[in-house]
Amino acid sequence: MIAQEHIEEVQTLAAKLEEIRAHLDVEGKEARISELETQSADPSVWQDQEKAKAIGQEMGRLKRELEMAQDASVYVRDLNDLIELLNTTDDEQLRTEFYELKEKATKELDTLETRVFLSGKYDASDAILSIHSGQGGTEAMDWASMLSRMYQRYFERKGWSVDFVEESRGEDAGIKSATFIVHGEYAYGLLKHEAGAHRLVRLSPFNADNLRQTSFSGVEVAPLISDESSEIEVKPDDLEWQFTRAGGHGGQNVNKVNTAVILKHIPSGLIVECREERYQEQNKKLALSILKSKLAQIEEERRLNELASLKGEHKIAGWGNQIRNYVLHPYHLVKDTRTKVETSDTQGVLDGDIDLFTQ
Repeated sequence: MIAQEHIEEVQTLAAKLEEIRAHLDVEGKEARISELETQSADPSVWQDQEKAKAIGQEMGRLKRELEMAQDASVYVRDLNDLIELLNTTDDEQLRTEFYELKEKATKELDTLETRVFLSGKYDASDAILSIHSGQGGTEAMDWASMLSRMYQRYFERKGWSVDFVEESRGEDAGIKSATFIVHGEYAYGLLKHEAGAHRLVRLSPFNADNLRQTSFSGVEVAPLISDESSEIEVKPDDLEWQFTRAGGHGGQNVNKVNTAVILKHIPSGLIVECREERYQEQNKKLALSILKSKLAQIEEERRLNELASLKGEHKIAGWGNQIRNYVLHPYHLVKDTRTKVETSDTQGVLDGDIDLFTQ
């Protein structure tokens, strides 16, 4: 006999599946897949590598969502079959199979629910994530470095690939800033709410008296827009370019030639710096792509009438503006100030286990 609470859990999963399917628009996705397959069969498409890549990515994403919905339906059906069997026989192996399948169905539906309800204009896009140290000097720069590590571990957990754009090291420790391009399905949709000030409370490793210290770092997130995209128009006269020697990684070329790029968008005041690519032209393309991405983010947030756009209503990473608190002393707690979601597993969070906050 299966406990009533488990039967009710399966009923909840079945109801959740129906709600997801109602929003999934299976017919619309199937029609879009057919359209994309027709486009990909056209030989001329493959002359434009960016377009061909975009078609392949969208088609793969849509197919995976339909497959996930089908798998979830099978899981729920099999769970109901196991309930019937367990009501007539007390088989320990069947009971174990039921629990394992219920956990698998729950995870699959949670993932599918997140993907289905991330329906913003750019939610399915790749993302640009930047970290800037805030108030707190060396402490803040060390905290920015910790956040950089946390996000890189998170990217690894999600199976996303990452391009390193720039990093400015602190004088004594940590980093002043770092920027990553994150490639993965719904990278922007999952990361966009990470934007804001992150506050750390801990015993200072830089203070001889080992006093408690509060530090802040800011995170910015934007959808990745191709430098060749016509969606965001950037006039050449609105751009101011500077070229410098990159230094650091990349071999002798980056140290002897002006490969690093600093791009300023005069109307908005946005400044983008790229120095990690080996050649100047690569850094120019990357800088323009990042600039368009930031402009797209501002426009999208303006359209949605959201407060605190990427560079619009700018808030200093400091007191009263934090979106999340990370307390390592006198107790352990990470708490989101907006959703009130919290966990005492601070080490897990700093090791990249932040699904609790991003989904």
